[in-house]
Amino acid sequence: MKIIPLFDRVLILPTPEKETLSGLTLPSTSAEKPFFGKVVAVGNGTTTDGKKETLQVKEGDKILYSKYGGSPVVIDKQEYIIMRQADILAKIGE
Repeated sequence: MKIIPLFDRVLILPTPEKETLSGLTLPSTSAEKPFFGKVVAVGNGTTTDGKKETLQVKEGDKILYSKYGGSPVVIDKQEYIIMRQADILAKIGE
């Protein structure tokens, strides 16, 4: 099934990180909802009031997103998060 986000929304595949950005390993009991993900699909950048917004992310980007941002959805037994671009905090460079 193909999902195309509307407006300025982004579809993210959460990727649980076993290490923090500083390289410390967290025990699985202290791990919370993943904050890292990969952009799977993006909307056209139009806001709900019709203004065009420049999208800062594209498909394939690795990102850091807000802990409470977005809504979880399950598509073909895979969990994703759909959120507004504004809930994305940063792109992760390689």
